[in-house]
Amino acid sequence: MSLIIHILQPKPKQYSMKVILIIFFLLVSTRAFAPNNPTIYINQAKGINPYKPIIFAIGMVEVFHDGKLDTLSINAKEQAYGYFQVRQIRLDHYYERTGIRYSLQDMLDYEKAEKVFLYFSSIIGYQDPCKIARDWNGSGPMTWEYWKNVSKFLII
Repeated sequence: MSLIIHILQPKPKQYSMKVILIIFFLLVSTRAFAPNNPTIYINQAKGINPYKPIIFAIGMVEVFHDGKLDTLSINAKEQAYGYFQVRQIRLDHYYERTGIRYSLQDMLDYEKAEKVFLYFSSIIGYQDPCKIARDWNGSGPMTWEYWKNVSKFLII
């Protein structure tokens, strides 16, 4: 009886060879799937932002406090909001020129605040970061002091 069981049991080498052959024939017989649509996908490259250095520098001056960058900063005394410390007068001017109305609370959203900043910066042009910084700060002799602070962080 034990002789019959021993003969009927497959040997490990034979068993593994059978399994390998079965898997091989199953894989060969299946057809690979590929889409019928001959489409080429091209990822859109990120554009170069020539305003990036001045954006960084102004952010460091406006909202870098106690060793951290606070993009949700609110200066209650000056009623200035967000990364760029936007004031209501700037938003009113932006609305007059573009027809897009933002609130001070909207300036806590970095993308909206950056849109406002880039609108006014693009009027000047990225070639003159001094004028961008001074105009962003306001007018008068104190803007030179502001520019000195911004230029410390400006990496071109």
